[in-house]
Amino acid sequence: MLKMIRLGVLASTKGTDMPAIIDAIEAKKLNAEIAVVISDKKNAYALDTAKKYNIKAIFLDPKGKEKEEYDKEIHKILQEEKVDLVLLIGYMNLISKWFVKKYENRVMNIHPSLLPAYSGRRDLNVHEEVIKRGCKITGCSLIFIDEGSDTGPIILQKTVDVEDDDTAETLKERVQKSEQEILIKGIELFAENKLKVKGRKVKITNNRI
Repeated sequence: MLKMIRLGVLASTKGTDMPAIIDAIEAKKLNAEIAVVISDKKNAYALDTAKKYNIKAIFLDPKGKEKEEYDKEIHKILQEEKVDLVLLIGYMNLISKWFVKKYENRVMNIHPSLLPAYSGRRDLNVHEEVIKRGCKITGCSLIFIDEGSDTGPIILQKTVDVEDDDTAETLKERVQKSEQEILIKGIELFAENKLKVKGRKVKITNNRI
């Protein structure tokens, strides 16, 4: 039987993709549990969502702390909660090189474009640029983080058509649905030990734990 993996979520905003993960867990589609949600923003809605589902929710104030010092405090919490995989969901704080190395290939981030297109851009700005450029397709990418900005190994990508009458808001809504799908799939593949990273490439294997 596959091991149940424990997830840690770092979020700064609404954590819009998180409820989809919770729903998949409750529906037994994922052999996982969210052990803790940590936010660098006291009023982040992601913390409210965590509390709603009786998930441990922690506001960790980054004020006056060096990046690595702050990340070591996060690590302490993740370690206490025996977290196997870390998810960045709308997390706006920079990640230190120390944390990247400590959790190599164990931190997933979702980006609202088909990387490397529009790397380094955030949220609505990505969708605004896609529409402005006249792109016919866009999408989302699930990556393992590295020390760069959206430059880590790509795990999964999913395309989304851009409609003629799309606004940044309508496009964002459809892209987020795809984000949720590949996040859930990525967690599943990780739990099944099917993700093998070599350099900047991720191979999906047929191996199980």
